[in-house]
Amino acid sequence: MARKPTIQAPLRIAAAAKRETRTQFAVLPYRLKKKGALEVLLISSLDTGRWIVPKGWPIDGLRPSEAAAQEAWEEAGIRGRVYDDVLGLYSYSKWLDEELSLPCIVLVFALEVSRSDEVFPEAGQRKLKWMSQKKAAQLVDEPELKQIIAGFDPARLR
Repeated sequence: MARKPTIQAPLRIAAAAKRETRTQFAVLPYRLKKKGALEVLLISSLDTGRWIVPKGWPIDGLRPSEAAAQEAWEEAGIRGRVYDDVLGLYSYSKWLDEELSLPCIVLVFALEVSRSDEVFPEAGQRKLKWMSQKKAAQLVDEPELKQIIAGFDPARLR
């Protein structure tokens, strides 16, 4: 018997205590080149310049995948088809200042990029780089994100 997919509902966001684990949503932006080669887009973080995927906080009234797609446009100027299935999750500590960090869990969604805008909110603040899947997996710091990128297969998306 085939499993019926779960439909994402829009979020209703309640306030959280300062030290609680927070949830963020991210996209793994990808494109297929003419000969079928898979490329992944990474962006630099604002504070350290590390290579990351576009991500951000939940947005009231949007499904998690929609919030992730919105962040992708704000941070990288990219648009396309976002998939509702979670590719995986990873954790990291978001440093708020030199002494205070916030534990975060990030759910990752696939975004098949079809358009790239030159004008977007964070244009000029980040580096953007298309690269092979293997190179992208090597460049990110988070072990779980490395695994998500390395194991990504767009043929498995519905």
